[in-house]
Amino acid sequence: MQGRDLPEQLTAFLARHEREFTGFRRDLHMHPELAFAEHRTTGRIAERLREAGLEPRVLPRGTGLVCDIGSGPGGLVALRADIDALPLTDEKKDVPYRSTVPGAAHACGHDVHTTVLLATAVFLAQQDRAGSLPGRVRLIFQPAEELPGGAVEVVDNGALKGVERIFALHCDPRLTAGRVGLRTGGITAACDQVMVRLSGPGGHTARPHLTSDLVYALGKVVTELPAALSRRVDPRAGFSLVWGRISAGAAPNVIPDDAVAEGTVRCLDDEAWHAAPETIKGLVESVAGPYGAEAEVTYRRGVPPTINEAGSVEVMREAATSALGADAVAGTPQSLGGEDFAWYLEHVPGALARLGTHSPDWEGPMLDLHRGTFDVDERAIGVGTRFMVTTALTALWNRSRAGDRVDDEALA
Repeated sequence: MQGRDLPEQLTAFLARHEREFTGFRRDLHMHPELAFAEHRTTGRIAERLREAGLEPRVLPRGTGLVCDIGSGPGGLVALRADIDALPLTDEKKDVPYRSTVPGAAHACGHDVHTTVLLATAVFLAQQDRAGSLPGRVRLIFQPAEELPGGAVEVVDNGALKGVERIFALHCDPRLTAGRVGLRTGGITAACDQVMVRLSGPGGHTARPHLTSDLVYALGKVVTELPAALSRRVDPRAGFSLVWGRISAGAAPNVIPDDAVAEGTVRCLDDEAWHAAPETIKGLVESVAGPYGAEAEVTYRRGVPPTINEAGSVEVMREAATSALGADAVAGTPQSLGGEDFAWYLEHVPGALARLGTHSPDWEGPMLDLHRGTFDVDERAIGVGTRFMVTTALTALWNRSRAGDRVDDEALA
């Protein structure tokens, strides 16, 4: 039976390398680098991959890299990790690996993602040398997920050429270490930015009828647009518009001639996401028009919704059950957070899973993502490695078995 010795091999491998990879994660945590500035991180990853006998290819910008394992005729699957940190202060007080870089911290778990993929690479390289790799695996250490923009650059540089499926994981503090969360369909949302600028004749607050009264018009846009969207977009699309900045005027008795509102658009449905710019533009014009205000809408794309492909989720489910046990697999809810892994899924089928990082021994508040206090139970590194190794091999084994069935049918 294929893979019957895999759990034992992984257990032995992780026992030998646990200290190394825990130390690697802590080193990244102490030296976080922001989007497209991940030069040290890229260098550390490339160095360890070369030690494993691999040939990483650094991306043209100089941060992030791609590395292939195997050269046989089997299928090609890709595994992706993001390597950048967040622009916020590390607020942890009681750990020796606290960030040494002011204003930068690995507060989203990318250091864990990177370490898991590196450990996966070292193990799979050993499998390849032993002749036990049933195909090829492409490792993508992606820069600039938080910007975003890194995934688009990776795709533009041909990293998906020949790839049949792609897989990734993301830390989830809602799940305890040792568990993984799976979901078919939408798992994260599109996340875009919108800016509405209204302009028109200003004037004295004593004579609003001689102006466009942009403050009043902007108030209408800010309050009525989200409500109108709930009637123009299918509620199942999970469409959300939330304002984060409003700016208008400089004096209490002067109606300004310029007013601005900025916010974020989040959406769980791919079709609704593609239609969002024109939908919002039309609604803004219909709300602001009656007040004589000229409306300009600037819509900035962020990331699409991440839509997990059913077949790829089943590969992950089979892998998680085999590597971790059936009790380790959990359902996971949709999130309105953005994840640029979605750009890969615009090109090839794949799936994103959640990796539990919450320590069952922790008695304080949840160490949530994008906070300066965020940290993980480092046992998640070994769990993630088991899961990603087995996911890659399961995808290749399943493809091989499907190919064998086709050949048998052709010969019948």
